[in-house]
Amino acid sequence: MTTRVLAAGDHFVQNRLLVDALRREVPGAVETSELTLPWPMVPFGPVGEVDEASDVEDELIEALRGVEVCVTQMAPLTSRVLKASPDLRLFCVSRGGPVNANLAAATEAGVAVTFAPGRNAVATAEHTLAMLLAATRRIPQTHADLAGGVWRGDYYSYDNVGPELEGSTVGLVGYGAIGRRVARMLAGFGAEVLVHDPYVDVDVPGRVELDELLRRSRFVSLHARATPETTGMIGAAQIAAMPAGSVLVNCARGALLDYDALCDALDSGHLFGAAMDVFPEEPIPAKSRLLAVPNLVMTPHLAGASKETAAKAATIVAADVARYVRGEPLLHCANPEVSLSARRPSGRA
Repeated sequence: MTTRVLAAGDHFVQNRLLVDALRREVPGAVETSELTLPWPMVPFGPVGEVDEASDVEDELIEALRGVEVCVTQMAPLTSRVLKASPDLRLFCVSRGGPVNANLAAATEAGVAVTFAPGRNAVATAEHTLAMLLAATRRIPQTHADLAGGVWRGDYYSYDNVGPELEGSTVGLVGYGAIGRRVARMLAGFGAEVLVHDPYVDVDVPGRVELDELLRRSRFVSLHARATPETTGMIGAAQIAAMPAGSVLVNCARGALLDYDALCDALDSGHLFGAAMDVFPEEPIPAKSRLLAVPNLVMTPHLAGASKETAAKAATIVAADVARYVRGEPLLHCANPEVSLSARRPSGRA
């Protein structure tokens, strides 16, 4: 029996990547159809009761008719979609977390939801290091001046040059798959690495409390997940605790940081520089202070973007589809209480 699978890809994790991965992992066992979502050309946002999804509920409902499995990155698994898709049994999200899926509603409907942890760890770690260096050496600003025909010799003055990584202390807030890779890269530069992560239960060299990390670190990089406990964890008091002339990087989640406090610290010169890939509102509003403060490097939430990330994402979700087809336990299931041991090709009743 073949399994009907909808590949709801987009312009990053493309349908061709998803379909090719399914053919490798489940040769001859699936029948695929495709729906192309508009992301990233059209930004994601809240859809129904879920976050960070493409607003395609109607198109998705139509495409899911008679479909048992959906592999996607940005499709919204809302209660409305679930009610309209009685054949759906497995929803595979090719992201580090299934934020675009209503897990409670999916569990109640008997739909398993999987995700793709670690898919973008390498890309995000590399981007973090690039952002740290760009802010410290003021690469975007100096390039913009040169491109505009201006040779700024004053960039070489002592007050305008930044510190070196070698011999400096770098604090990492969060020590998951990304933070650990950043730590290894920094070790190659000869930096001392401090780590704060209360959720890691292994012995981590340089592990300290957050206040000590901030006080000692010339560079601070955020790698924590956004949770009720971590939301707003870096505010005015925490930035003030950092040494004068330090650098702050955030390639994790905008919710971790008070951006008004960041702007205040850049305006006052307390921070030498900062680099942000994530923001409290995306896209950044036209009147945001972030667009006017000095010494801020910004990229549009693309730290995890690489060709390898897209390919890994497709492979990870396809592998869980293969486990489902073979009747094996799913490896990356966000709601493991859903039992898929008795597969039903038509409906859940």
